[in-house]
Amino acid sequence: MGSAYFYHLTTGSVEQTLPMLLEKSRGAGWLVEVRGVDRGAMERLDNALWAGPPEGFLPHGMVGGDHDADQPILLITGETASNGANCVMSVHGAVVSPQEVKDAQRVCVLFDGYDEEALSAARVQWKTLTDAGCSAQYWSQDSGRWEMKAEK
Repeated sequence: MGSAYFYHLTTGSVEQTLPMLLEKSRGAGWLVEVRGVDRGAMERLDNALWAGPPEGFLPHGMVGGDHDADQPILLITGETASNGANCVMSVHGAVVSPQEVKDAQRVCVLFDGYDEEALSAARVQWKTLTDAGCSAQYWSQDSGRWEMKAEK
């Protein structure tokens, strides 16, 4: 059974934070699904990942390509990932079910700490998952570095 890690972003954006989490996930040998809710936002995230430094290249693709099943990191918008992902990264308020947390190695929920709507959605997601018995951790970067603030 996996765990859900909530990342409260206050000093960096999703575009800045996601590469670090993807690198760690790939280092653990996981196939990753990055799930968003808006195709345009996911295309901007895709472009940001391609524009990263060459030494930090993260092989990935957008869903709908010819090689989705071969992608170590697949960006999706509500579709089911076809790359056999065992790590799900939720961005921009994408919902993750308790069953997905139980089936995955890890679920990461990234949310903008200055967006009240994003905060509210993350709180609902935390309650839904922990009420269903999922293990969860809440991480904040208030001090400038990541610190675990809660665990359930």
